[in-house]
Amino acid sequence: MFGEYAIYCGGKIVALICDNRLFVKPTEGGRKWIGNVQEAPAYPGAKPSFLIPDQFENKEWISALIKITAEELPEPKPKSKPKKKSVSSRKKNKN
Repeated sequence: MFGEYAIYCGGKIVALICDNRLFVKPTEGGRKWIGNVQEAPAYPGAKPSFLIPDQFENKEWISALIKITAEELPEPKPKSKPKKKSVSSRKKNKN
């Protein structure tokens, strides 16, 4: 995928850790919680996220931010199951 770490909460990816930096998905509640926030992409080509440099060791603060963010993010889309090939298409592939 991207070679770093994803943080999940309630089945949702809410943050990434890339190059030892914490990037949290942007939400209005997160913006209010953080206050003056710096935004940056977690990796080249990524959408901007909240860069959390100075609170990284504050577990209670980070936990609250993760919960606030997860509450505002949409539910993940269900993964589609791979379609099984019909018997007739398997016979065609054998020839």
